[in-house]
Amino acid sequence: VQLQASGGGLVQTGGSLRLSCAASGSNYLMGWFRQAPGKEREFVAGIIWNSGTTSYADAVKGRFTIARDNAKNTVYLQMNSLKAEDTAVYYCAARRYGFGFFSSSLDYNYWGQGTQVTVSS
Repeated sequence: VQLQASGGGLVQTGGSLRLSCAASGSNYLMGWFRQAPGKEREFVAGIIWNSGTTSYADAVKGRFTIARDNAKNTVYLQMNSLKAEDTAVYYCAARRYGFGFFSSSLDYNYWGQGTQVTVSS
């Protein structure tokens, strides 16, 4: 499975960005993680492909929305009301098989290249 992420950029506080991640194969679960300088990679949001069940980190609940497009085999992360602390490299990830939800980076099999999101205050 190959993952191709896109959509990062520079935005002002309060602005919006949409990240996309196109997958070359089918997956059980897809997620977004982020890593800020000097910090560990952290879970942002995830979606179970077949059911559409979603999960979010507390820091982004109510501001970010993860969604999938079955026809395009693509997952999106709509980020609204962005804050300076959202600045990070964002990675999409996929887990090929499973049951239930996974929010540890160790539980994901495939990773896309990171895309930089910078929120200026």
